[in-house]
Amino acid sequence: MIGMPGATFWQTPLAELTRQLGADIHGLSSDEATARLRRCGANRLEAQDRFSLLRKILSRFRNPLVLILLAAATISAFTGNIASLVIISTLVLFSVLLDSVQEHRAEQAADRLKISVALKEQALRDGREVTVRADQLVPGDVVLLAAGDLVPADGRIIEARDFFVNEGLLTGESYPVEKRAAPDGIADVNVAQAANAVFMGTSVVSGSARLLVCATGDRTQLGEISAALRHTPPPAALEKGVYEFGILIVRLTILLVLFVLLVNTLSHRPLLESFLFAIALAVGLTPELLPMITSVTLARGALRMASQKVIVKRLAAIHDLGSMDVLCTDKTGTLTEAKIALIRHITLAGTDSARVLELAWLNSHFESGLRSPLDTAILEHEPHAASEWTKIDEVPFDFERRRVSVLIERAGRRILVVKGAPEDVLKLSSRYELAGENDTRPLDPAAMARAIAQFEALGEEGFRVLGIAWREEPATQSHVGVLDEKDFVFAGYAAFLDPPKAGAGAAIAALKRSGIDIKILTGDNERVTRYVCGQLGIPVEGLLTGTELSTLNEDALSARIEASNLFCRVTPSQKNRIILALKRRGHVVGYLGDGINDAPSLHTADVGMSVDGAVDVAKDAADMILLDHDLSVVERGVREGRRTFGNIMKYVMMGTSSNFGNMFSMAGASLMLPFLPMLPIQVLLNNFLYDLSEVPIPMDQVDEELLAQPRHWDIEFIRNFMLVLGSVSSVFDFLTFGLLLWVFNATETLFQTGWFMESLATQVLVIFVIRTSGNPFRSRPSLALAATSLTIVAVGIGLPYTAIGRWFGFVPLPSAFLAALCAMVVCYLVLAEGVKRWFYRHYPPRGVTRSPILRSQVPLTGA
Repeated sequence: MIGMPGATFWQTPLAELTRQLGADIHGLSSDEATARLRRCGANRLEAQDRFSLLRKILSRFRNPLVLILLAAATISAFTGNIASLVIISTLVLFSVLLDSVQEHRAEQAADRLKISVALKEQALRDGREVTVRADQLVPGDVVLLAAGDLVPADGRIIEARDFFVNEGLLTGESYPVEKRAAPDGIADVNVAQAANAVFMGTSVVSGSARLLVCATGDRTQLGEISAALRHTPPPAALEKGVYEFGILIVRLTILLVLFVLLVNTLSHRPLLESFLFAIALAVGLTPELLPMITSVTLARGALRMASQKVIVKRLAAIHDLGSMDVLCTDKTGTLTEAKIALIRHITLAGTDSARVLELAWLNSHFESGLRSPLDTAILEHEPHAASEWTKIDEVPFDFERRRVSVLIERAGRRILVVKGAPEDVLKLSSRYELAGENDTRPLDPAAMARAIAQFEALGEEGFRVLGIAWREEPATQSHVGVLDEKDFVFAGYAAFLDPPKAGAGAAIAALKRSGIDIKILTGDNERVTRYVCGQLGIPVEGLLTGTELSTLNEDALSARIEASNLFCRVTPSQKNRIILALKRRGHVVGYLGDGINDAPSLHTADVGMSVDGAVDVAKDAADMILLDHDLSVVERGVREGRRTFGNIMKYVMMGTSSNFGNMFSMAGASLMLPFLPMLPIQVLLNNFLYDLSEVPIPMDQVDEELLAQPRHWDIEFIRNFMLVLGSVSSVFDFLTFGLLLWVFNATETLFQTGWFMESLATQVLVIFVIRTSGNPFRSRPSLALAATSLTIVAVGIGLPYTAIGRWFGFVPLPSAFLAALCAMVVCYLVLAEGVKRWFYRHYPPRGVTRSPILRSQVPLTGA
């Protein structure tokens, strides 16, 4: 079989693997390599077939809300309402274009991964070493790797010498890892634990190796990341909410239109007039300003977030950030500094020691070989007397000894300082320092046991540890070798860690208080991650490793994912599985990461966040870029997102309840009246003026309670609110009908004028009631919203007394009716406020506990 599955080739015994690949450890023949290249394809990350820009745009029109808005625009054109046609069509087109641009950016993220492979490699063909283009490599090839090379494909180590590889591209971790040959295979399925395999795009730090290519192109681990970026992610929170809302509106519209047509047909009214009236009702029920309200609200939120050093690439992500109830984050670079730091330098007594630091610094400063990240961390702590020492000789580092020794001199005194793997340095030591170099004790078995226990304890806390020791040398000693590395005095340990970011703990605590669960997804081991969590004050509620994750099916993962907040040694594909499992359980998921290995998760999450210093692939896949590497920026962004969500929901709640009440009243009136309760053009005018009154909603204030907890689109809540508050509106509409017919003996035109005025006044002024779940006198609207609403009511009342009003079929109303109208509007607003409070007590939105005290609730809508 050519091309072993990327998840198993390091587990298979080498002899069996070569048999399955039809390969030989001495390489392929040129003819066989050519034949395999034809069958397997070039070793590069291929882009899938892509839709043209036109097809991408057309695919966006499958959304039911978009379809019904376009239908409303078409109907407006047939009824002569050109303004509505232009406005609705423009807003829909703008929304569709935004989505198409975002999809194009996701494709660009996948394209950037193509540059991650080397151009040429040394391979064995026909039994000799030849230069082969990386994209011409095939499964079964044997490649020779050396320091500085980029690994061109996924493969199995046949032989290795001092071979260290940086796998940060896949795991996100900054420490180089040692790779070795393991003929019998390795049991662990996790990529990070595959010590006998290397993967495309990673880089060789030191040493050399012979590699058996097992997977190329899109079948590699890097290929899986590229493929994940090309897949369309599940719908994000806003997209899903608008879709479900659109389905609700479509159903109501169809029912209303059929009902009105049936009643008018049975009443033998003119068919064309009845049809136009029914269509006008449908347009009146359609929230045609929703795209505009949403876009303006999101754009305003983006500007506010830009002032807080957050660049928003996808506007809808602001809404999703406000609805987010789970934040998944990588550890390295997001919770930590992504830089190895010297944290402790301690003696065997467990106390910090300047002596240990000085010896470690002198060793790192004078060694001549390739410095590791640990050396760099040590050299940031220069001791005061360092300049007094000079170097005499050195025993260089090698991977078999795992240590480096330097001979140094100060004022005629010469000492040999060794730094290396603790277990090896301890074996070479016969004494240890108790309280400085003048107080040494024998390193007897009891002391050795304490030293080993201390080393293991540091490891359990997640530290990387070096042992530091020294010995006196004669003043005439000018050369040292491996045989001189004995009888050392053990000074202590230098302990290293990627330290947590300052302020990360406080930011995470603030997010928790805001109702957001934090889940850490990392390629690092559980010991290091537990230590970081302890430093940040994150309680470990449950832990899953990549190995355990690989044994769980989707149902089992869903069952365990809620109780776990720590996922260690996970691969990029496993991170993606975790996010998808959370989304299936109804969560709105955010992801924060900065590496190539984070790109699929950034793409899949409802809102992907990266930082300015992240790799290009991560920034391309993200929805937001944090210019300030401070997690508190996320918390501030969440508040902005919730403010945006609150204002969007205000329009939805006000529009649906008011529109439904009025349209239901019109449909009901058509049963009782021998004429249409309102002309089609009057229905459209009423709807247009009402929409104008809601235009300033994006500038409105939001109640503090709404910012406290995440809220999702709750279609059941919206439907119930619409039915309850809409019914209250209809009750007063029917009272108006009775007043007009039985008190004022209204003619057809007087009836239509009177109801137009009452309908517009009630549905506009009720904005001040519905915009908050609390007391409307305590939650003040923005000046723009108040001014616009009152102006629209004044226009509606004054219109019948103008020449334009006569063109719309209106007639002046008697003053007695205007007085009665004022009294009815006041009664309606008082009743609407009472019903609203009752509704929030008994039918709160999802996630809000029922309570008799309204102020303790967090409303779905708020000011």
